[in-house]
Amino acid sequence: MKREMRFAVLASGSGGNACYVETGNTRILIDAGLSCREIERRMELVGIEPANLDAIIVTHEHGDHIKGAGALSRRYDLPVYLNHKTLERGRRMLGNLASPVILHTGQMLTIKDLCVETFTKCHDASDPFGLVVSGTGGTPDQNGTRIGLVTDLGRSTGLVEDRLKGCHALIMEFNYDQEMLDEGPYPLDLKRRIKGQDGHLSNVQAGELLRAVSHRDLRFVVLAHLSEANNDPDKAREEAEKALSERGYKETKILISYQDEPLPLVEL
Repeated sequence: MKREMRFAVLASGSGGNACYVETGNTRILIDAGLSCREIERRMELVGIEPANLDAIIVTHEHGDHIKGAGALSRRYDLPVYLNHKTLERGRRMLGNLASPVILHTGQMLTIKDLCVETFTKCHDASDPFGLVVSGTGGTPDQNGTRIGLVTDLGRSTGLVEDRLKGCHALIMEFNYDQEMLDEGPYPLDLKRRIKGQDGHLSNVQAGELLRAVSHRDLRFVVLAHLSEANNDPDKAREEAEKALSERGYKETKILISYQDEPLPLVEL
């Protein structure tokens, strides 16, 4: 019997990232790039009690992913799952963690009845990873419900595509529109960094990735980490719709996450 899973993107963008995932028995936060107080406020806005969290997973050490992780860990005595390089590079901002749990990128974790598959991705951090979460208690064959999360991605790879295939929900990077970035106010070196192979995905690149991993049972796609300066939600949605339409999957629901407000809980 399939277990219920729910998720909410609490914040997404260069100002801070956080995503909540739960099953009937487990509640985790993936990244905590806002202040502790703001994460608590956004959780409460979507009907989640912060004190019920079981763990935090940190994907890489950039401040928009770890800002509130240390304070949340200490306030609620939460384990924080992260790899060694992320801990070392982020130690100053993280501070003392209540219970750091070191993982190796590529490792599969079990947190109560959640299975978390980690995989390496291309981004300019020390050892960043994407992940797929399933409510299976560590045995993927028991339950096909899977949520894939990959933002802060400079380019797709065969590994990324392999891991994201078969997900029922995807939270994916749609960072910038090429023309808006080229003509926008950012300095040239920052534009090059964003467009680089360890930077971020454009709408077109993200659409190509979505074509590669979409399937008939993909129910939701959340467009994430949209640049406020270099993207337009309508442009991002257009690329996602085109990718899904070309594959014949017009029933997949497209959601857009934002920096300043959380998305409501999505049930799978």
